[in-house]
Amino acid sequence: MKRLALMFALVCTQSNAATVIGISDGDTLTVLSSGHPVKVRLANIDAPEKKQPFGARSKQSLSDLCFGREATLDSGKKDRYGRTVAVVHCGGVNANVAQVRRGMAWVYPQYNHDPSLPALETAARSSRVGLWSDPEPMEPWLFRKERRGQTKGT
Repeated sequence: MKRLALMFALVCTQSNAATVIGISDGDTLTVLSSGHPVKVRLANIDAPEKKQPFGARSKQSLSDLCFGREATLDSGKKDRYGRTVAVVHCGGVNANVAQVRRGMAWVYPQYNHDPSLPALETAARSSRVGLWSDPEPMEPWLFRKERRGQTKGT
């Protein structure tokens, strides 16, 4: 257990190479690092939920970018669910940036620390790529809130 905690601490505080072994959705993947699986949430972005339009396509996009590849994690914290929050590079490509550029994720304004992302989102929206081809895409954070029944009028 101490070994696992030490390995997890290393993943959370520095840039580490690992192999992507699973894709949960468009902004969450699992890597194998030092023989242990680690769930990773892509920093700065929020992809459509599985039950939202483009949820499956966003997941497939992240899979195409990262599944089975060597990944480098630049991270420094965990989220409230215990996932490592990281900028993930797969095959030299910044997956966080690629998901926004492809129209497969929103910039997560509440948690974004990458000043380049809003312009990439604006470009994707203007080009109507990915989820931006939907006439009324719903932000995942609003979708989750609505599903929890916490929006006004529900």
